Amino acid sequence: MYRRRDYVELYEQDQAKWALLRNVNTVVKPTTLMPGDYVWLDLKTGREFVVPTGAVVKLCDSGQIQVLDDEGSEHWISPQNATNIKPMHPTSIHGVEDMIRLGDLNEAGILRNLLIRYREKLIYTYTGSILVAVNPYQVLPIYTADQIRLYTNKKIGELPPHIFAIADNCYFNMQRNNRDQCCIISGESGAGKTESTKLILQFLAAISGQHSWIEQQVLEANPILEAFGNAKTIRNDNSSRFGKYIDIHFNKRGAIEGAKIEQYLLEKSRVCRQAHDERNYHIFYCMLKGMTQDEKKKLALGKATDYTYLTIGGCTTCDGRDDMKEYSNIRSAMKVLMFTDTENTEISKLLAAILHMGNLRYEARTYDNLDACEVVRSPHLTTASTLLEVDGKDLMNCLTSRTLITRGETVSTPLSMEQALDVRDAFVKGIYGRLFVWIVGKINAAIYKPPPNPSKAVRRSIGLLDIFGFENFNINSFEQLCINFANENLQQFFVRHVFKLEQEEYNLENINWQHIEFTDNQDALDMIAIKPMNIISLIDEESKFPKGTDNTMLNKLNSQHRLNTYYIPPKNTYETQFGVQHFAGVVYYETKGFLEKNRDTLYGDIIQLVHSSKNKFIKQIFQADVAMGAETRKRSPTLSSQFKRSLELLMRTLGVCQPFFVRCIKPNEYKKPMMMETIRIRRAGYPIRYTFVEFVDRYRVLMPGVKPAYKQEDLRGTCQRIAEAVLGRDDDWQMGKTKIFLKDHHDMLLEIERDKAITDKVILIQKVVRGFKDRSNFLKLRKSAMMIQKTWRGYQARKNYGAMRAGFSRLQALVRSRKLYTMYHVARQRVTGFQGCCRGFLVRRAFRHRLWAVITLQAYTRGMIARRLVARLKGEYRRRLEAEKMRLAEETKLRNQMSAKKAKAEAERMHQERMAVLAKEDAEREKKEKEEARKKKEMVEQMEKARHEPVNDSDMVDKMFGFLGTTNSFPGQEGQAPSGFEDLERNRRELMEEDLDEALPLPEDEEEDLSEYKFAKYSATYFQGPSSHTYVRRPLKQPLLFHDDEGDQLAALAVWITVLRFMGDLPEPKYHTAISDGSEKIPVMTKIYETLGKKTYKRELQALQGDGETPPEETHKKNSVRHKMVSLTLKKKSKITVEVTKRLHDGEYGNSMLEDRPTSNLEKLHFIIGNGILRPALRDEIYCQICKQLSQNPSKSSHARGWILISLCVGCFAPSDKFLKYLRNFISGGPPGYAPYCEERLRRTFVNGSRTQPPSWLELQATKSKKPVMLPVTFMDGTTKTLLTDSATTAQELCSALSDKINLNDRFGFSLYIALFDKTREYAHYESHFTLATIKGDEYTFTSNNAEDIRDLVVTFLEGLRKRSKFVVALQDNPNPAGEESTFLSFLKGDLILLDQDTGEQVLNSGWAHGINERTNQRGDFPADCVYVLPTMTKPQPDIVALVTMTPDQRQESVRVSHMALPDSSERMKPYTLEEFSYDYFRPPPKHTLSRVMITKNRGKDKLWSCTREPLKLPLLKKVINHEELAQDACLSFIDILLHRGGYMGDYPSKRTRSVNELTDQIFEGALKAEPLKDEIYSQIIKQLTDNHVKYSEEKGWELLWLCTGLFPPSNVLLLHVQRFLQSKKHHPLAGDCMQRLHKALRSGSRKYPPHLVEVEAIQHKTTQIFHKVYFPDDTDEAFEVESSTKAKDFCLNISTRLLLKSSEGFSLFVKISDKVISVPEGDFFFDFVRHLTDWIKKARPAKEGIVPSLTYQVFFMKKLWTTTVPGKDAFADSIFHYYQELPKYLRGYHKCSREEVFQLGALIYRVKFEDDKSHFPAIPKMLREIVPQDLIRQMSPDDWKRSVVSYFNKQSGKSRDEAKLMFLKLIYKWPTFGSAFFEVKQTTEPNFPEILLIAINKHGVSLIDPKTKDILTTHPFTKISNWSSGNTYFHITIGNLVRGSKLLCETSLGYKMDDLLTSYISQMLTTMSKQRSGRSHNK
Repeated sequence: MYRRRDYVELYEQDQAKWALLRNVNTVVKPTTLMPGDYVWLDLKTGREFVVPTGAVVKLCDSGQIQVLDDEGSEHWISPQNATNIKPMHPTSIHGVEDMIRLGDLNEAGILRNLLIRYREKLIYTYTGSILVAVNPYQVLPIYTADQIRLYTNKKIGELPPHIFAIADNCYFNMQRNNRDQCCIISGESGAGKTESTKLILQFLAAISGQHSWIEQQVLEANPILEAFGNAKTIRNDNSSRFGKYIDIHFNKRGAIEGAKIEQYLLEKSRVCRQAHDERNYHIFYCMLKGMTQDEKKKLALGKATDYTYLTIGGCTTCDGRDDMKEYSNIRSAMKVLMFTDTENTEISKLLAAILHMGNLRYEARTYDNLDACEVVRSPHLTTASTLLEVDGKDLMNCLTSRTLITRGETVSTPLSMEQALDVRDAFVKGIYGRLFVWIVGKINAAIYKPPPNPSKAVRRSIGLLDIFGFENFNINSFEQLCINFANENLQQFFVRHVFKLEQEEYNLENINWQHIEFTDNQDALDMIAIKPMNIISLIDEESKFPKGTDNTMLNKLNSQHRLNTYYIPPKNTYETQFGVQHFAGVVYYETKGFLEKNRDTLYGDIIQLVHSSKNKFIKQIFQADVAMGAETRKRSPTLSSQFKRSLELLMRTLGVCQPFFVRCIKPNEYKKPMMMETIRIRRAGYPIRYTFVEFVDRYRVLMPGVKPAYKQEDLRGTCQRIAEAVLGRDDDWQMGKTKIFLKDHHDMLLEIERDKAITDKVILIQKVVRGFKDRSNFLKLRKSAMMIQKTWRGYQARKNYGAMRAGFSRLQALVRSRKLYTMYHVARQRVTGFQGCCRGFLVRRAFRHRLWAVITLQAYTRGMIARRLVARLKGEYRRRLEAEKMRLAEETKLRNQMSAKKAKAEAERMHQERMAVLAKEDAEREKKEKEEARKKKEMVEQMEKARHEPVNDSDMVDKMFGFLGTTNSFPGQEGQAPSGFEDLERNRRELMEEDLDEALPLPEDEEEDLSEYKFAKYSATYFQGPSSHTYVRRPLKQPLLFHDDEGDQLAALAVWITVLRFMGDLPEPKYHTAISDGSEKIPVMTKIYETLGKKTYKRELQALQGDGETPPEETHKKNSVRHKMVSLTLKKKSKITVEVTKRLHDGEYGNSMLEDRPTSNLEKLHFIIGNGILRPALRDEIYCQICKQLSQNPSKSSHARGWILISLCVGCFAPSDKFLKYLRNFISGGPPGYAPYCEERLRRTFVNGSRTQPPSWLELQATKSKKPVMLPVTFMDGTTKTLLTDSATTAQELCSALSDKINLNDRFGFSLYIALFDKTREYAHYESHFTLATIKGDEYTFTSNNAEDIRDLVVTFLEGLRKRSKFVVALQDNPNPAGEESTFLSFLKGDLILLDQDTGEQVLNSGWAHGINERTNQRGDFPADCVYVLPTMTKPQPDIVALVTMTPDQRQESVRVSHMALPDSSERMKPYTLEEFSYDYFRPPPKHTLSRVMITKNRGKDKLWSCTREPLKLPLLKKVINHEELAQDACLSFIDILLHRGGYMGDYPSKRTRSVNELTDQIFEGALKAEPLKDEIYSQIIKQLTDNHVKYSEEKGWELLWLCTGLFPPSNVLLLHVQRFLQSKKHHPLAGDCMQRLHKALRSGSRKYPPHLVEVEAIQHKTTQIFHKVYFPDDTDEAFEVESSTKAKDFCLNISTRLLLKSSEGFSLFVKISDKVISVPEGDFFFDFVRHLTDWIKKARPAKEGIVPSLTYQVFFMKKLWTTTVPGKDAFADSIFHYYQELPKYLRGYHKCSREEVFQLGALIYRVKFEDDKSHFPAIPKMLREIVPQDLIRQMSPDDWKRSVVSYFNKQSGKSRDEAKLMFLKLIYKWPTFGSAFFEVKQTTEPNFPEILLIAINKHGVSLIDPKTKDILTTHPFTKISNWSSGNTYFHITIGNLVRGSKLLCETSLGYKMDDLLTSYISQMLTTMSKQRSGRSHNK
C-alpha cells in the first residue's frame, strides 16, 4: 500500500495513475494520516460564511491529531471529532492556475487556491476562460513592456494567468474572427475594476503598435474621468462612483482609430454629502492643491478644510495620492483631449461655485405663519453669484423660495430651512451631474470618429465594461436598486453565455451528461423590470403622480409583489423598506427619497436662474433643461427609465459581441456563486475535447498500424478503437458527432501513454544513432592515430636526415671558405699594389696638369694685368703730353694779347685746371671699377650660398609650373557645349567630394630585394667612356649609353643639354634672334617627330660648341583632314602624330631644341619626354642622364628640379626591363615626398605601356600637388562621377571603374566620349560611304563623313559579340567511329552547338572547345576549326543557323521561300488568352434571345476574355459578382481603362478630361483594398490586350499591365495564366520586364497605394528604369535606381554599398516635403511611403480656389540611430554623414562643453573648411557662428576667439580634412549627448523641471536637459519607457510601470519626429535583445 505522502508524490509525478487509483477507491482513509499531510479542517461553527480551511498535520501519535491551519493557528482534533478532517486533493495543496482542474470542488477549494496564490503574489487565476483577479493593494512588477510582448498573440493557458492574456485574446479574436469583442469587468468597490480596465486599455494601445495620438487620447480619458467620477471611500481610495462602457474602435489593420465612452448613474449625492472617513470627488481636492495662488485668488478659494462639502466625511487627505501632481496630470490630459484654456477656466469656476454654495448658512424665519428661511449674508454668496454670473438677489430668492403657477397666476412661497437646503443641494448636484455629462461628451468629441460611410464601415471594436458590483449597505436607496438591477442583468448574461452554451454544445454533439442546477435569475429580472407591473414601472408610475409619495409607492409594491418569492415585504406598516432576493443575496431598500431621486428634476426657478446667467458655459450644460418648458420637464423620462433604456442598449451591444469576463475580488471576499457554478459545470462535463482529426493524429502512436488522419475514411471508428484500447470501454468518455469528449484524467493518461510510446521509439533511435556515432568516432580516431604515427615517423626521419645533411654542408662550406679566403687575400694584395701604382700615376699626372694649368693661368693673368697697366700708363702719358702741347699753344696765343709773363701764368692756370679734371676722371673711373669688382664678388658669394641653402619644394614647384596658372576648373569645360551635348552642359553641376572613387588599383607586385641593383653598378657596366654615375655640369662628348643610330646619338646629346638647362645646371642663351620664323609656335612633339631618322642635331650641337650658326628654314603649316572629331570618340591614334606624318611627307623640317633662344620649362619638358615617347631607344638614356644628375648633386635647387623631371617621365614612358630594377632602386632611395609617388607611377606605366603624348594640363596640375588626377565623367542623364586617375590610366580601366561605380553588369560596347568646348573644327567637304551586307543577302549602303569610323565600330561590335558568344555552328561533319565510346562530340554540318564551359573568345584563340549539340543533346570536345562562332548573345533562330552553312545562291532561295511561307506561319502562332481560365472562373456570358442572324453577328461578343470597346455591366469574375460593392468598383475600373480623352487606353469617349494619375488611382485603388478585385483588374487588362488591333490602345494596355505587375501579384489560380500570357508575348518590349516585376511582387508582397506619379510618367515615356536623386548631409547627391518593389531597407542597402559604407545599420531615408522631414520605415515600399505622404500633405493643405498645390519632395539619406556608431570605425561614414550631422547640433549649443574643447573644436572646424590655408584667419571674427556654439559667442571678444582658435589650429598642423573630421567626432563622442536628436519643448506636467526643456534622444534613452545650464536633469532608458505617442502639437511619454508610471506631456510641433525616433530605437533594442536570446539558446 502507498502512504498518503506517496500519493501526493504520485499525483505530482503521474496524475493519470492518481486518477485511476481514486476511481477505484484505493485512496488511503483519513485514519492513516501522517505528519506532513494536508487536510481540510471543518470546525463546524454553524456561521454563514465559515468554510473548511486548509491545514497540515503536525502530530498524530497520541490518539489526538495536531494540525496547523493556513492562518497559523494550532488545533487538536480528538478521535470523536475525526469527521472534522478530510484529506486534501493534491491540486489544492500548492494551487492550480485554472480552477476547473481543482479536485476539491467546493468553496473551500476555491478560496484556498486563491489564498495560496495570493500569498505568492500570484493575483490572477483562471476559471476556464474567466479571469479572477485579487486586488493586491500594491504595485506588482508584472505590468512592464516586456510582459506586454510576452503575452502578445498567446492563447489562454499558454502562459500563467494574467489580465494581459484576456486583453490579447480579445484583440486577436477580433482580428481572426472579424467579430466585435467585449470584456466585462465586475466586482465590488475596491476590488480593482478600474485598474483592470486601465491595464487592458494600456495593453490594447501597446499591442496595436501605432503609438498614435488617438491611442494616447483614449488613455488620457481615464485621468479626467477618475478626477470627476472617482472618490475615496471606506473600501477604496479610488472608487469609481459611476459605471462606464468604453467602446474602442479598430481599423482593418488592427490599429486604434477611436473610441466612445458611455457613462452610467453617476453618484451625484456625493457632491453634497459623504459617509464618515470618505471624501468628495477627487477634482475638488486636486484643484485646491494644484492651482497657483493667483488662480485661487481669482476664484476666491482657500484650503480644502474651509469648505463644508469637502469636510462632511471628516477626511480631506488620502494616503498614497498626491493631489498636486494629479492636478498636473489632469490638466495635461485635458490638453491632450483638446480642452481649451477657456473651457478649463469655466469648469474651474463651476467647481468653485459649488464649493462656495456649500458654505452658505441659513437662518430659520416665520412669515405669515409659514416656515421660511434666509441666507446669511456672506462673501460666499457674492462669490458664487459672481462665478455663476447671475444676480445675487436672484440667487438668494431661488434658494429660499419657490414659484408656483396656479391657474395662470404666479405665486411665490417661502421654503423652510430644510427645503432650502434640499434646493441648494439639488442645484449643486444638477450642476455637477450635467458638467460630468458635458465632460464625457467633450472626451467623445475628441476620441470618437464616426465612420464616413456607415454602410461600408469595416472597423471592429472591443468594449470594456467597468461597472459597479452588487451593493448591500446598512441603508440602501434608489441608487443601489439600479446598481443591483444592472448586476442581475450581467449575471443573466454570464449564465446564458457560460452555462447554456456549454449545455448546447453537448446537446449538438449528442452527448449524454448530467445537468447541473445553476442559479437562473430570470424570475428576479422579470419582477424588477421586465414583466408588467414590475418594480421599476410602479416606481415610475408613482413618480408621475403629483401626490405620489414614497409610502404610496411602497404600498403598491407590497400589493403587487407580496406573493413573489423574490420580493420581501416589510414586516409591519411602520417599516419603510422592502427586500429583493438577488442572485448574490437579499438586499433591503429604504424607500425614503425614492421618488425624488427617480424624478431627478430641478425647480423652474433654478432653470430660470440659469437662463438669466451671462455665463455661456453654464447655459450650454443646462441647454436641454432650458429648452424644455415646465410641462415638458414634468413629462421628461425618469432616472430609472433612462437607466433601464441605457442598460437595454448595453445588453444588446454585449449580446452581439464575443464576451470575456474578469472577476475582481478583494482578498477578504468569500463565496462567489459565479466562480463556484462555473467550476462545477466545467468539472461535471467534459473539459477536454478533440476533433477526430486531432485525436487520431496525436494518439495514433498508441495503436500500431494506424494511418494518419488524412488517409483514414472512418475517423470516428479509429478514435473509438484508440480510446477503448487505452481508456477502456466502461470509463466515462463519450463520442460526439465531430469530437471526442474526455475527462481530465483521461487526457493525462493518454498523454502519459503517448509519452511512453514516443519515448520507447526515441530510445531505440538513440541507441542505433549512438552506436553508429561511437563506431564512426572510433574509426575516425583510429585513422587519425595512424595518420599521426605515420606523419611523426616521417618527420623524425626527415629531421635526422636534415641534421646529417646540414653537418656535411657546413663541413664542405668551411673547407671551401678557407680555400677562397686564402685566394682572396693573395688577389687583394696584388690588386691593392696595382691600385696604388695607378692612383699614384693618376695623381701625379693630374697634379702636373693642374700645376701647368695654374702656371698658365697665372702667366696669362699677370700678362693681362701688366698690359692693362701699360695701356693705362700710356694713356696717362698721352693725356699729359697733349695737355702740355695745349698749354704751349695757349701761351703762344695769349702772348699776342698780353705780356709774356701774364700769358705764361694764364696758360699755366688753364693747364692746371685741365689736369685737375683729368685727375678727377681717373679717380672716378678707379672708384667705378672697384664698385663693379665688389658687386661681382657679392654675386658670386650669393650664388655659392644659394647652392648650399635648403630648397623649398613648394616654391620650386610653383616657380616651375607657373605657366599652369591658378584656375581650379577643368580644362576644356569653359564656354558652350558642342552640338549634341547641350543637355549635359545644362545638367552639369559642381563636383562633390564624395563622388571621388578610389584610385585605380596598382598591379600586384611581389616584394623583392632590389638592394643589389645600384645605379653606380649599372653605370660602371654600361656607360661609355669615362662617364661616371655622378653629377657634372658640362656637356657630354658622347651619350652615356651606346646607340646604333646616329640620330639617337645626336638626340641623346641634345636631351642632355636640355636636362642641364631644365635643372639649372646650364644657363639659358642670353640673346634671341630678332627674326621670327614662327618656329616657336610649332609644337615640340612636331619638332621631335621631324628629327626621326634624320641627322638634324649635328648643326645645333656644333653651334653650341661655337662652330657657327645656321638660320633655321622657314616652315609653314597646313590644316589636317584628320583634325576633325569622329563621333567624339577617344581613339588610340594621336592627332599630333597624324599631322606630323603629313608634314614629313611634305618635306617640312622644324627647329630643334638647341636653337639659341631661351625656352620655357614646358618646352624643355615636352622635348625631353617627347624624345622618350617617340624614341624608345632613348628611354634608358634619359633616365640614366637624370639619375646621373641626381647622384651627389651639391645644388639643392638642381636636385629638386631633377626629381620633378623624373616624376613626370615615369608617368609617360617606362624604361627597358634591363634598367627597370635599377631605376626602381634609385627611386626608392629618393626624397620622401617623391619616392612613393614616382614608384607608383612607374609601376602603373610599366604595366599599361608607354604614352603617345607628353603630360597634359591635368597631369601637370596633379604633379604639382602630388595628388591623383581628378577626372569628371558625365553620364547621359546629367549625373557626374569623378574618378581618381593617373598618367598610366587607360580608357578601358576608366570604363571598368565607372561600371563598378554604377553597378553596371553588361559592360560591352561602352566607351568614353570627349566633348571639346569652344573649339571649332573644319570638316572636309567630301563624303565617304560603306556597305553593310546581311546573311540574308540584304545590302545597306551608308554615306557619311565618318564612314570609316562607323565601319570600325561595327567590326568592333561584331568581334566583341563573337568573343562573348556561347553559340557556334558546325561547318563540316565530324562523326565518331562506330561502336567507340569517346569524349569527342559528334556533329553534322549545320548543327548548333552550345558552349557550356567556354566562350567564343576561347574558341577563336584555342584549338579545342567543349559544348552540347542541340540536335543530339550530347556533350563533348570538338576542334575549333570545324565551327563558326555566331556573333550573338541570345539563342539564334533555326533559319538563321541554317543560312550560315549555305552558299549565296542557296541562301537567296531559302530567303525567298521563307517570305512566301510567312503568312501561314504567322497564322499558326497564336498568343495565349484567358479562354481556358474563363471556363471555370468567369461569369457565364449572357443568354441571347435574338434571331439567328443577330446571333452570328454577336458571337464575338460572348468572348469575355477578348478585347471590347463597350463598358462592362457586370464584373468578369464570379467571386466579385456576389459582392455588390466590389462589383460596382470593378465596372467603374473597366470604364477608366476604356475612357478616351480622360481615359487610359482610349477605347471609350469621355466628356471630362482627367489626369493620368487620377485614372491609375481609380483603376488600382479598389484592388489594393479588396483582394478579389486584384484578379479582376488583371483579367480586365489582359482581356483588353487580347485581339486588340488598335496599336495605341494596345500600348496603353501594356503600360497598365506593367504598372499592375509592380503593385500586386494575382492569386495562385490566375498566376499561371498571366505567366503564360507574358511568355506568349515575349516579343513585346515590356513583356520580359512585366515578368520580372511579377516575380518581385510575389517575393515582396503587395503595395498599399496606387502607383506614384513618377512611375506612371516613367512608363508613359517608355522608360522602365526610374532614377531618384538622393541627398546627403555634406550637400552632395547621387542618383539611384528605384523599382516599384524597392523597399526602404533595400534602398538604404544600395546606397550604403555605393558609398562604400561598412554597414547600413542605423541609416535611414528621409523625405522632405513642404516643411516636414519624415523618416521612411524600413519595411515600407519607397513609392508607397512617398505617395502616402504626399496625399497626407494634400489633405492637410486643401486646394485654394480649385488649384492643387504642387508638392515637390526631396529624399535624404542620413544616420538615424547612433547605437553602434564609433568614430574611426567607418571612415566614409564619418566623412560624409557623422561629421556633417553632428556639426549643426554643436553649433546650436545643445552640448555642454568646456572652453578648451570649444577652442579645439573651432580649430578643427576651420581646418575642415580651409585645410592648411591661413589666409582666412582675419575673417574668423565674422564667421564665429560657423565655428563656435551660438550660446558661447558672447563669452569672449571676437579677437580673443580668433587668437584661441588660431593657437589650437597651429598645434594641429599637418592634419588633413578627413583627419580633422575624425578628431572632431572623437572629441564629442566622449560627451553623453553624442549622436542625440535634440528637441526644444514646453512642459507643465513636472513642476520640478523648468518649463522649457531640451529633450535629447540617443542610444542611452531619453534625456531631459536644462537648456540654460545644459545639465542632464534625468535620463530614462528605453527599457523604462512603457508608452509614447504624438499629436499635432504635443508629445506624450510614460515612464515606468503601466499602473503607476510617471508621465511627461510636451508641447512641440515636432512630436512626430520624436515618436518615430523613439519607436525606431526601441525596435532596434528589442531586435538586439531577441537575437541575443536566440544566440544564447543556440549556444546552449
